[in-house]
Amino acid sequence: MKVIVDLCVVPIGVGVNLATYIAACERVLLDAGLKIQLHPNGTAIEGEWGPVFAAIEACHQAVHAMGCPRIYTTVKVNTRTDRDQTLEEKVASVEALFQQPQEWG
Repeated sequence: MKVIVDLCVVPIGVGVNLATYIAACERVLLDAGLKIQLHPNGTAIEGEWGPVFAAIEACHQAVHAMGCPRIYTTVKVNTRTDRDQTLEEKVASVEALFQQPQEWG
């Protein structure tokens, strides 16, 4: 099953600069061959259910291997059965509304 996930991995007990840990997690996701989109508060991931969740587990393993004693992660999951949808399509559908007169507001 195809899934679009919003992932936020928060290393705990390693100080306030988390960029090194997040970069390691991003590398895991890329190495898994997943389509990702980094944003200020997490990462959007597009792929098949099994590989996506295996990569999330691998992110935890990688961050723990860096010496992080605790990780708090939130995962939002979006699936559809009516059609195949990409990360870009989800964003484009909202951005298209900004190009029109304010009929939606």
